[in-house]
Amino acid sequence: MNNLSHITKIPLLLMLLSLSLLSACTTTPTNLVPIQVKKVSQANAWEMRGKLAVKTPEDNFSTNLYWLHTQAKNELKLTTMLGTTLLSLTTEHGMARLEVDGKTYEHHDAQQLLTNVTGWSIPVNALPLWITGQVSPDDEVSSFDEKNRPVSLFTPSETPPWQVDFLKWQHQSGAQIPRLLQLKRVDLRLKIQVNEWQALANSELSPSKNQIKNNTQMNASTR
Repeated sequence: MNNLSHITKIPLLLMLLSLSLLSACTTTPTNLVPIQVKKVSQANAWEMRGKLAVKTPEDNFSTNLYWLHTQAKNELKLTTMLGTTLLSLTTEHGMARLEVDGKTYEHHDAQQLLTNVTGWSIPVNALPLWITGQVSPDDEVSSFDEKNRPVSLFTPSETPPWQVDFLKWQHQSGAQIPRLLQLKRVDLRLKIQVNEWQALANSELSPSKNQIKNNTQMNASTR
């Protein structure tokens, strides 16, 4: 395992052009099943697939983005258009593990780990909320649309602050979530396009269709 104090930052473009030997296969854990929700806050777990575009004064590129979020774990993967994994970041049990360029790094803070190793300042700690159109208590929302959805927010507690614009919305898994987000910070600009978002639940806790049907019949018989 590599010690973060001895890491030389990986040039961003070089890292993305280098092909990792890791497979880009991403499958939903067998203990999680798809569900429908009315609000994203009802989903304790979800997975999404989309695209991440990064623009800086030096670089301009895009990758495929996969994210699995549960109450205990976050798993983020960036892959090429050919399906090769470029970067894998997993947070679990209070530790973050980053796999990139054939090497593995660990740190207690995922966002700090990503910045230390790659030079990226992507706000991975806040993204699970923003991807689903939610805000944290530390975020300051500049405006809402007619459906009371955030249009723009910024992070006054960070220096320099992030500005997040929710450009398009869509329905996925029964809930409204952003389709396109733009994040800006000084000369760094990120765009995240959410192509697929699926709410998930633990298969042992999620009621089966037969159970729902039986419960409905029992409720009807007691009226």
